[in-house]
Amino acid sequence: MKPYLIAPSLLSANFAKLGEDATAVIEAGADMLHLDVMDNHYVPNLTFGPLICEALRKYGIKAPLDVHLMTRPVDRLITEFANAGATHITFHPEASDHVERSLSLVRKHGCKAGLALNPATTLNCLEYVMDKVDIVLIMSVNPGFGGQTFIPSILDKIRQLRVLIDESNRDIRLAVDGGIKSDNIAQVANAGADMFIAGSAIFHHSDYKAVITNMREQLAEG
Repeated sequence: MKPYLIAPSLLSANFAKLGEDATAVIEAGADMLHLDVMDNHYVPNLTFGPLICEALRKYGIKAPLDVHLMTRPVDRLITEFANAGATHITFHPEASDHVERSLSLVRKHGCKAGLALNPATTLNCLEYVMDKVDIVLIMSVNPGFGGQTFIPSILDKIRQLRVLIDESNRDIRLAVDGGIKSDNIAQVANAGADMFIAGSAIFHHSDYKAVITNMREQLAEG
């Protein structure tokens, strides 16, 4: 199993002090920053675009930027976010007319490519593109809003995906996004995840370091 990665979602950060919050959470021990990009079309919310990604880089953020596109279509935004400094770009298969082409476009720009699967999206969409993905992101809530509760049935889906990844013998991260917090992160890891996106559980706490340290302790204890 790869080392565990914790990626705080900036959707729950203080937008008025985004650079400060981003710096603080990295200094508190986060591995990367997760950007939930929503278009009020594919999902019922509107967040931020490539300019925010670019602004974080100009502010001095050196950590990986993990961009999750909850948008339709995706190809133009893939190019724009890659140019703005994204490190990873993940999108939903339902939002692309040609999934393999979009994954290849992400990699063409030098970014890690990911597919995000909604709770009701099956694993079948991975069958012919496992050689093109670096990350598979399992949504443990329905996308669109932060602060939702983890859907317990998703644990079985994570276990199934863990088997697929292991059988593929490919270097693929298994990420989970939605309702991740200190009291369930170990359970999610035991199901097979190795990358964890957490928003309100971190940013709505006064001590980022304490939360992230507690999450790592829970992961270590299993």
